[in-house]
Amino acid sequence: MAKALVIVESPAKAKTIEKYLGTGYKVTASVGHLRDLPKSKLGVDIEGGFIPEYKPIKGKEEIIESLKKDAAKSSMVYLATDPDREGEAISWHLKEMLELPEKKTLRVTFNEITKNVVCDSITKPRQIDQNLVDAQQARRVLDRIVGYKLSPLLWSKIKRGLSAGRVQSAVTRMVVDRENEIRAFTPEEYWLLDAVLKCAGGGSITAHFYGKDGKKAELHCAEDVEKVVSAVNGSRFVISELKRADKQRSPSAPFITSSLQQEASRRLNMTPRRTMSVAQQLYEGIEISGEGSVGLITYMRTDSLRISEEASAAAKNFIIDNYGREYYPPRTRTFKTAKGAQDAHEAIRPSNIYLTPEKIRSDLNSDQYRLYKLIWSRFMASQMASAIYDNVSADIVSAGYVFKFSQSVMKFAGFTKVYDSGTAEEDSAAELPPIEKGDELELDKLVREQKYTQPPARYTEDTLIGAMKEKGIGRPSTYAPTVSTIMDREYVVKEGKNLRPTNLGEVVTAFMCERFSDIANPAFTARMEENLDEIEEGKRNWKDVLGDFYGDFEKTLDKAVKDTEGVRIKIPPEVSDEICPNCGKNLVVKTGRFGRFLACPDYPNCTFTMPIVVEMPGKCPKCGSRILKRTSKKGYAYYACEKGAECGFMTWDVPTKDNCPECGHTMFKKSGKGYKRPFCINENCSKFVPEENRGYKKKTSDGDAAPKKKKESGK
Repeated sequence: MAKALVIVESPAKAKTIEKYLGTGYKVTASVGHLRDLPKSKLGVDIEGGFIPEYKPIKGKEEIIESLKKDAAKSSMVYLATDPDREGEAISWHLKEMLELPEKKTLRVTFNEITKNVVCDSITKPRQIDQNLVDAQQARRVLDRIVGYKLSPLLWSKIKRGLSAGRVQSAVTRMVVDRENEIRAFTPEEYWLLDAVLKCAGGGSITAHFYGKDGKKAELHCAEDVEKVVSAVNGSRFVISELKRADKQRSPSAPFITSSLQQEASRRLNMTPRRTMSVAQQLYEGIEISGEGSVGLITYMRTDSLRISEEASAAAKNFIIDNYGREYYPPRTRTFKTAKGAQDAHEAIRPSNIYLTPEKIRSDLNSDQYRLYKLIWSRFMASQMASAIYDNVSADIVSAGYVFKFSQSVMKFAGFTKVYDSGTAEEDSAAELPPIEKGDELELDKLVREQKYTQPPARYTEDTLIGAMKEKGIGRPSTYAPTVSTIMDREYVVKEGKNLRPTNLGEVVTAFMCERFSDIANPAFTARMEENLDEIEEGKRNWKDVLGDFYGDFEKTLDKAVKDTEGVRIKIPPEVSDEICPNCGKNLVVKTGRFGRFLACPDYPNCTFTMPIVVEMPGKCPKCGSRILKRTSKKGYAYYACEKGAECGFMTWDVPTKDNCPECGHTMFKKSGKGYKRPFCINENCSKFVPEENRGYKKKTSDGDAAPKKKKESGK
């Protein structure tokens, strides 16, 4: 009897699904897309009504031939590619390429790769959703038109090899706009004033200046501060208002694609691209001891917060059995999906809540374990009871000026027993202070601190994805690729965790804003995403959407070509603070086969080059020069004196901006996410922390350019 054929995208997923379906099915993989628009030309017949010209992808001939043979001898073909627009389009392409007859071709989707879901889904197949396919075709054709029409113009006006894109241009502009905000920012002075007050029942509290006569006021200069200080010195401090209450903190929602990428970046130091790669592995299946290949999480490209009833019930049972009834809320938690989000899939959650991270730790590599633990913990916490804090807040009045005090002590851990979102109350203590309304407090001291307003922070990969989500730019499947693209194109560079536009990125963005304001406008890009959603919902025809866009785009393009005839825009060099040791000129940033580097601008008269270095806070403990971050041949970060072998100082520990209060030398901290306590490495200092007490085993030298470690150098 002929077997049914199931075609998925990934060989790993094929292995897992075939185990679940049994002997009546053969499961094979297409290994992604099998056909696409040609690379060498536009590949879209615009005049004929935006007809795409799809071609088999080079190198996929054997896979195509093998799938045709398998399909011909199968009783039924189930197209089981990923459950999103792109997966739907791949299924449609498979049906067209393999010339599959309608009567023996069905579409199935798996929101999670577990036995129950796979076996249930295969019994509920459907036809290919042409609206989903058309939405994906519209995106692909739209992006092809923009890229192939605009890129040659950028080549002729700025630099060969550049590219423009409907989403990437808008996102690059966001980074450029943020940089312009930072440049235009003017810091303003303000002051903080704290009163350290002794309580009658013992102990002390710190209250923060709020204002006068119950109204909030700002301290803009030292004179404002002295006015308050003069008035309250010698005056009584009396608690005029006091409130004691329980404060509840609710858990965060389970992950969607954007929040997973942001939190993995913040907590695990994973790039969005790496996060999605590891999540794909967890979704498709991991070999678990005694279980075989198991899909550990639900589909990871989603913007829905919906949770299935089965998953909620399983979480409830697990919480009550493992933590106690008090850790489950009075009502099952549900979360509202944002307006405009697609609700095709659930939120990202573990497929089997009983496969705890610790239970399967030995079967996962480091990244898989860390990401699975993050997903498992966040989902579990989202279904648990709120954390409860005892809170006391007080208004303390002196000479008409109001100082505010607030402090919380955890009363019940709730969801924080599993996962803490890192937004706990600022003040915490073992117990609340013994104060009551009407108490008079004794002034111990007043603490002044001068501050200046700060410019908006540069985007990081995770905050940029958050901004894309907020502005409606892109969709879950495009967040990480878009951020990677603008960095690969060197429109944006990553410095530490921060994203900064390059001169190239600023020049291209300025040109796009001047000549193609719609393409570079995040609002326009967001509206286009809404149009694509309407195609998916069957409300609009995909070719009509393309036609509406292309009419204006063609006119704008023709005008830009005409207006810039003979124009060539120069990219100003990126000048660094590093000085050429041969001729004394400031080195400039260049790009070569292996990325960005520093070079003398007087080439070919001077051929000096050097790697781009990152200056760290603090000073070399041996000679007082700058400390630079370097990378070893094996990819490890280390920190060395800028004088190299002449000085000899290097360390794996991270320099901090803090100086030792005892000896004044720069302090260091253990490398790695989450390590914040600095220590002194000066052996002659009473606060010196020996290497064996710093909490981790040191990496050994791997034979790169770093000087060998010496005990007297801090290592």
